[in-house]
Amino acid sequence: MEKSDILPWTEKYRPQNLDGVAGQREIVERLKAFVKAGNMPNMLFAGPPGVGKTTCSLALAREIFGKEIGNFLELNASDERGIEVVRGRIKDFARTISMGGAPFKLIFLDEGDALTSDAQQALRRTMEANSSVTRFIISANYSSRIIEPIQSRCAVFRFIPLTMKEMHSALEHVVKNEKLKMDEKAFEAIFYVSEGDMRRALNILQGCAMHSHQISEELVHKTSSRATPKEVKEMVDLALDGKFQEAREKLDKLIITYGLSGEDILIQVYREIPKLTINEKERMVLIEAVGECNFRLVQGANERIQIEALLAKFAVVK
Repeated sequence: MEKSDILPWTEKYRPQNLDGVAGQREIVERLKAFVKAGNMPNMLFAGPPGVGKTTCSLALAREIFGKEIGNFLELNASDERGIEVVRGRIKDFARTISMGGAPFKLIFLDEGDALTSDAQQALRRTMEANSSVTRFIISANYSSRIIEPIQSRCAVFRFIPLTMKEMHSALEHVVKNEKLKMDEKAFEAIFYVSEGDMRRALNILQGCAMHSHQISEELVHKTSSRATPKEVKEMVDLALDGKFQEAREKLDKLIITYGLSGEDILIQVYREIPKLTINEKERMVLIEAVGECNFRLVQGANERIQIEALLAKFAVVK
């Protein structure tokens, strides 16, 4: 068995260069211009999970340094998030001269929004003091959690979720390599569940492939522990028609069949509201009810009671 056969597909199919990155074409072109110029600023990659922030950082490092890995330091800030790592490993690496004739060294801080405030304050001075020999890439799911002094020292790149076309193209490559069979409905189901997150999409596809080489829409939803949009819509429609007991029975089926949590069901209900054939005033009332239910769940309320209360609210609206 080859080493690649036991890797998770998120690593096995990670692009080795910028041209292989799925989506983010505008960002990729800007990064390629930095490679061509042989220079780059400090950068902040911001965006939701699984859209290519880490992949772009690693691919950029390979294109600049080639096999000279001594010029590149990757740290996951969620594991090493205190001020000690900034004063220790980062500072020591940042102030040394690059090897092999490379123009600078590169430090990649993954999940930089997990750094404590004190660590970020220490980091900004390190970035400034070593700007002649070291560049930084900081990735963050929430750019608002990065302090303003660091944001002002970085060129900000905002990543967006992949479109269905971009994800379809990337998954087709994997399906072909793994000799799988998958129809269009299954592609759409993976996109629905992953919501533009390529990492989640690959994990779902690998999970399905462990069950069967014929990937179907039903298998995707079962593997990802998500109800189908049709089943959620049926439950919502029953509630809106005033058939509360039937809607409640449908909820029981979803919980038992898929093992969904209250928050999982709530997210899927929220995604179905814009598709309902109701007037705007009713739609606003439903979204407000979902928001209230979400707040109560976050505060620790009983999931079953809150979702049933939401269905009752839907029944009253109509």
